[in-house]
Amino acid sequence: MKYPFEEIEKKWQNYWEEKKVYKTNLLDSSNKLYCLVMLPYPSAAKMHIGHWYNYGPTDSWARFKKLNGYNVFEPMGYDAFGLPAENYAIKTGIHPQDSTLKNIADIREMLKRMGGMYDWDAELMTCVPEYYKWNQWLFLQLYKRGLAYRKNAPVNWCPNDQTVLAREQVLSDGTCERCGTVVIQKNLTQWFFKITDYAEELLEYLDKIDWPEKTKVMQQNWIGKSIGAEVKFKVDGSDDVIYIFTTRPDTLFGATYMVLAPEHPLVEKITTDEHRKEVEEYVESIKTMTEIDRTSTVKEKTGVPTGAFAVNPVNGKKIPIWIADYVLMTYGTGAIMAVPGEDERDWEFAVKFNLPIIRTVKPPENFEGGAYTGDGPAINSDFLDGLYVEDAKKKIISWLEEKGIGKKTVNYRLRDWLISRQRYWGTPIPIIYCENCGEVPVPEDQLPVILPYEVDFKPEGGSPLASKEDFVNTTCPKCGAKAKRDVDTMDTFVDSSWYFLRYLNPNFNDGMFDVDLANKWTPVDVYVGGAEHAVMHLLYARFIYKFLRDIGLVKGDEPFLRLIHQGTITNMGAKMSKSKGNVVDPNDFLVQYGSDVFRMYLMFMGPYELGGDWSDQGIVGVDRFVQRIYSLFEQKKNIAAENPAKEEYNLFSLNEAEKNIYRKVNQTLKKFETEIENFRFNTAVAALMELLNEFKNIDLCSKEIQTYALERFALMISPLAPHLGEECWQLIGKEKSIFENPQWFKADEDALTVESVTLAIQINGKLRAKLEMPVDLSESEVKKIVFNDKKVKSYVDGKQIIKEIYVPNKIYNIVVK
Repeated sequence: MKYPFEEIEKKWQNYWEEKKVYKTNLLDSSNKLYCLVMLPYPSAAKMHIGHWYNYGPTDSWARFKKLNGYNVFEPMGYDAFGLPAENYAIKTGIHPQDSTLKNIADIREMLKRMGGMYDWDAELMTCVPEYYKWNQWLFLQLYKRGLAYRKNAPVNWCPNDQTVLAREQVLSDGTCERCGTVVIQKNLTQWFFKITDYAEELLEYLDKIDWPEKTKVMQQNWIGKSIGAEVKFKVDGSDDVIYIFTTRPDTLFGATYMVLAPEHPLVEKITTDEHRKEVEEYVESIKTMTEIDRTSTVKEKTGVPTGAFAVNPVNGKKIPIWIADYVLMTYGTGAIMAVPGEDERDWEFAVKFNLPIIRTVKPPENFEGGAYTGDGPAINSDFLDGLYVEDAKKKIISWLEEKGIGKKTVNYRLRDWLISRQRYWGTPIPIIYCENCGEVPVPEDQLPVILPYEVDFKPEGGSPLASKEDFVNTTCPKCGAKAKRDVDTMDTFVDSSWYFLRYLNPNFNDGMFDVDLANKWTPVDVYVGGAEHAVMHLLYARFIYKFLRDIGLVKGDEPFLRLIHQGTITNMGAKMSKSKGNVVDPNDFLVQYGSDVFRMYLMFMGPYELGGDWSDQGIVGVDRFVQRIYSLFEQKKNIAAENPAKEEYNLFSLNEAEKNIYRKVNQTLKKFETEIENFRFNTAVAALMELLNEFKNIDLCSKEIQTYALERFALMISPLAPHLGEECWQLIGKEKSIFENPQWFKADEDALTVESVTLAIQINGKLRAKLEMPVDLSESEVKKIVFNDKKVKSYVDGKQIIKEIYVPNKIYNIVVK
């Protein structure tokens, strides 16, 4: 009988929902396991294959843990604010709220069709006031502590989406990650969260979490800790001082010029009349350049002199001050001392503009080239001469501190989190501007500041909320005078920085989240999502969790203990895209094969962290596997009810067929546990395929042994193909759902021991015999058995034995002449 997947999947989905089989008792945190996938963005009604590859296998892992006795919490929600819904609204005229809620309803149904073990009572969406009220509350807590602030700064601006982008949202080619438009620079007054206050802890605690090493390295590089010195350079002929940060203070004697970022506040003041026009033109020319363009190592160096000079504090020499695009206002102090002898970038600049070069570290004798960045004795450096780099650094820093012209400093590449967005579909920023009182936070008892529905969300170069007068115009909470609301909305990474805490009680009204439950259930035990979130989302969530700890709401230091990245599913070796015409629509295959076959094939395609290449033929093979399973269990109806099995058996009491199946079942149990625990789903599926092949002789076993084998097979298949697993369990006579009364059969360790092996006998490279013998026999004993075998004798008698090679438990190779 063909497996009737439509009927069976609907049957078990209804059963799970009616019986609330997957409702987690959050009051009981004993043996708790919080399993979480990154919440989906409902930008489209359909779940694409990437969603299935994220959620299906993770759900299988969570089911396996539930069967092993863990109290598993697996929630689901929707990252519902953001640009895609707004852009879709601009294109179609359908309001973002309407399209988003419809898409959420469609995705919810698809997740249920997948058979996900989600606790639907914990479902949340970030675009409703009940949720984003607490984004605003979080903003106010950061504001109170000086960690939310506003400043005018050069920002990345997407001309197409008409909004600010964080540095992380600009791709390496200088385009917007959302729409591909070339990003430009623009000066705007924006809101920031002071994540830099947590830079050191964010770096230090990476050693305390079980994350992929590549992801930890990406975070380390993004935070970019540098240890060096901050040094004061006086501007010649004025009281102005320029502060520079350098990781190589030992090269101060080789500083032959200085470079300021074109945006540096002193540029306009110190530029001489003779150079003013050239400087102004250069400043204007770099405004359309992205940070990535400016710091490119392959781009030709450009710059212009200001006409001003600085005084090198170590030797009193005057050095020219230039401006150049490769120095950024957002890194260090926006100024550098240029030491071309020891810095390749400075060397290129100095050579191009014919500026002096003084080496301060002696290169090796065979050194050929420009800047020397290695170790060596100091030269041309007065009291540092002869010292190697590290010792020279220590000595110069002490000298600078004694003289009061510098100090040891730690610098970070990490910038504060820019959260302002000039978009409609997001959380309104809870700040009011009053002519009398200035910047006034919205009182907590007036939250949420509701995002109005009737808004013209088409971009016109500013925030859409600015055109909504009844939203903008308000009264000052302090003095009662007329005032105006902030019209920007928050970056949607604010929404996803704490959602995992809200899942525990999404209807909680007395705070951002239920603190008691949060401290029982977090940190999240296992978090699964794409490697593309290695910096932004994960860094921001870590920062917010640490802040919530510091204000007494959570007790942990890190939000996610273990992190798993899934790979990418390709088609014909290429990433799926509509333009390539190679997108796989899950619905086409769900209609033909059902969700169990589809999700199990995704797991079987390759290692989970690497992904795999889609094959229509491959899914046919998994379908055949499922059909064989169903056919077998159909034939064995009620066998478990009528012929209950013991927990384990003595191998010596079994016939040959029983012994083979009993041993294979237990070996598979052991392997399955190891593979699925480590997210190696492809090898877990393969192990079950091997076991099913072994069942070809199952009718040669007693009914009790058949029950023993079939119970364990149904249990193992149930995390991977939950509807099929439940049906198989019921077919053999079990009354309750597998997941309603979770259990796991442990392997019989005695059955794992292999008693004998088949040794291949090769003579002159050709297989001539196969001999069964006890495992781990000594070589001398093996040799006796081999040379006493009649078949072997017929090939070697009367011939000279040249060589013998024994591979224990596998091969005995004989070379004769």
